[in-house]
Amino acid sequence: MLEALRRAEGEPCSGAGLSERLQVSRSQIWKHVEALRARGYGVEGAAGGGYRLVSVPDRLYPEEIQAGLPTRWMAREIHYFDSIDSTNRLAFDLAREGAAHGTAVIAEAQTAGRGRLGRSFFSPPYRNLYTSVVLRPSISASDAAIIILAAGIAVAETVATSLGSRDAVEIKWPNDVLLDGRKTSGILMELSAEATRVGFLVLGIGVNLNVDREAFPEDFRSLATSLVSHSGRAIDRAHFTRRLFVTLEDVLDLHAEPGWEALRPRFQEFFRMEGRRIRVSDLALGEIGGVCRGIDPDGALCLERDDGERIRVLAGDVTIIKEGAPRK
Repeated sequence: MLEALRRAEGEPCSGAGLSERLQVSRSQIWKHVEALRARGYGVEGAAGGGYRLVSVPDRLYPEEIQAGLPTRWMAREIHYFDSIDSTNRLAFDLAREGAAHGTAVIAEAQTAGRGRLGRSFFSPPYRNLYTSVVLRPSISASDAAIIILAAGIAVAETVATSLGSRDAVEIKWPNDVLLDGRKTSGILMELSAEATRVGFLVLGIGVNLNVDREAFPEDFRSLATSLVSHSGRAIDRAHFTRRLFVTLEDVLDLHAEPGWEALRPRFQEFFRMEGRRIRVSDLALGEIGGVCRGIDPDGALCLERDDGERIRVLAGDVTIIKEGAPRK
C-alpha cells in the first residue's frame, strides 16, 4: 500500500484501483490506510474515494530506509524498534542464531546503549541514529580492528556529505568521528571468533544527528556535538541512514578485496592526529604520552615517546593534548 502511494508521487490513487492492484477488498484498503496513519504517515482522502500520500514520519522504519536503497547485501534485512536495551546486544543474539551478513538492527532509542570500555551511550529517542550490523567477513581475529577504521571512514564520509564540507570532520583513533574537535559519532565492535578466524562480528554505530547539544548530560556537553548543532539545520535521518549503509558496504567490499591499503587514502583525509601530542590509556601499558606517528597496516596506533621509543598501541583510550604546538 505504501509503495503504491509513494509511486503515485502525490497524485491521488483511487480506492478501487488500489483494491484491484493489491488484490484485497476496499475495506482492507481502508484498514491499510488507517495503519499507515497510525505509524505517522500523512494519507489524505481524495474526492471520489482516493488516497494521496502527503507526508512521511521522521522515523527510521525499514520501509523508509529500504526505499531506493541500492545496496547488494547491506541492510537488506532490518529489525526495527521504537526502543530497545541495546542494538548491539540484539544483533549479537541474531548473529549467533545465523543472521545473514549485513543484517541490521535499528532503534529509535536505547535504554542501555553501550560504548567502548563499558561506558554507557547517551541515546535520546527520535533524534539520532543507533544501528548495529551483523558482519561475517573472511578475516583473522587479529585483522578485525581494521573493520572499526573502515567504519570510521564510512561515518566520516557520510557526515561530510550531509554537511557539504569535510573541513570540520575528523576521525579520532580508534572509533570516534569528531566535528570541530567534538564527538558526534562512536563505533563499537564485538566479535565471536572460532580459533584464529572471525566467526562473525557486530558493528554498532551511533551518530548524533538532531539532538541539541543542550540536551546532553552536563559532563558530556563540552565534549560532544551533533550535526544539527554544528550546521543549524535538521538532518533527514532516513536519508542519512541510507547513505551510511551504501558507504559502509562500499568500504567493507573494498577492504575485502585489495585490503587496508586501498582504504588508507580515504582514512587519511580525515585523520589529523599524526604529529600531535596525545595521551593513551592502555590496559596493558597503562597511561603513556607522546606524539602520534600514524596508523600501522594492521590498524595499530604508532606512538613516539619523548625518549624516541616507538610503541604500537592496539587498543586504548586516546586524549588529544591541545596545549602547545604539535611536535613535528
